[in-house]
Amino acid sequence: MYRVLFVCTGNTCRSPMAAQVLRRGLAEAGLPAAVASAGLRAEAEGGPADSRAQQVLMAHGYGADHAVRQFEPGMFDGYDLIIALDTQHEQVLRHAAPDAVAAARVRLLGSFDPSAGAGWDVPDPFGGDIADYERTLRLIRSAMPGVLAEIEAAINTCPAAGGSDCG
Repeated sequence: MYRVLFVCTGNTCRSPMAAQVLRRGLAEAGLPAAVASAGLRAEAEGGPADSRAQQVLMAHGYGADHAVRQFEPGMFDGYDLIIALDTQHEQVLRHAAPDAVAAARVRLLGSFDPSAGAGWDVPDPFGGDIADYERTLRLIRSAMPGVLAEIEAAINTCPAAGGSDCG
């Protein structure tokens, strides 16, 4: 099965929101993939997503179940696609990757939006108001068609392995 990991700073806002949006998109598209999220500086390990992130997700019909977790270098081996929510995360992840193959699995979420050119960052809404979280959700949703297309292409390239560990 194809595996996707979203990574942000604390794993309380952006990456859990992105994971929920992708889960719904995968279900609607009938694509078999596992989705998770983690934070580069997760301080509340095992805790829930930020209450405003939960509120916005639920207002738009998404699930909000989440347990905060820290990104660990061993996660590079467990995921086919690691999606960073901003360029700083992308740089940190690429630098931490054990090799060029793992580094190539790291992508910026904004790079999946064809109208974005080189891509864009999802600003951290932490500490902001509901409007900041709504903006975060809009940005995440705008990139999801590209993420879904990437997953579908990977699965179709190696259907026997579900797109995972192909080649």
